[in-house]
Amino acid sequence: MKLSTGLRNGLLSGDSLKALLDGGEIRIYDTTTVPASADDATTGATLLVVIKNAGAGITFTTATGGVMQKTLAEVWSGVNGATGTAKFYRHVLSADDNSASSSAVRIQGTVGLAGADMNLSSVALTSGATQSLNFYSVAMPAG
Repeated sequence: MKLSTGLRNGLLSGDSLKALLDGGEIRIYDTTTVPASADDATTGATLLVVIKNAGAGITFTTATGGVMQKTLAEVWSGVNGATGTAKFYRHVLSADDNSASSSAVRIQGTVGLAGADMNLSSVALTSGATQSLNFYSVAMPAG
């Protein structure tokens, strides 16, 4: 998982991770080359789906044990806008335009079936199908 400069600067300036990420969305992409940094543009990547909470921003529970989880009562989903293989995701604010930025708040991670930053039951996404995300958490390492 990679944190953008904007997210790291926000945390170092005293903002909470929850405050920085609440109200955002998760975008899942297919690409041959995953951006090296969360600050990089998503040029060449195909946006497969945008995950939201019933069309609104997603939110988290209060962190416990260094982990902040998806609010269980929320239904996080989106309709796939394209067909492809999910390779990476970005947790962003809805106004993020996907261009290179050192100020945008972003988390970028890998997508896979197991052992990835985000594990899905299938990485083969089909246009028009609904993609749900039932479990999602962000953890900060101890020590």
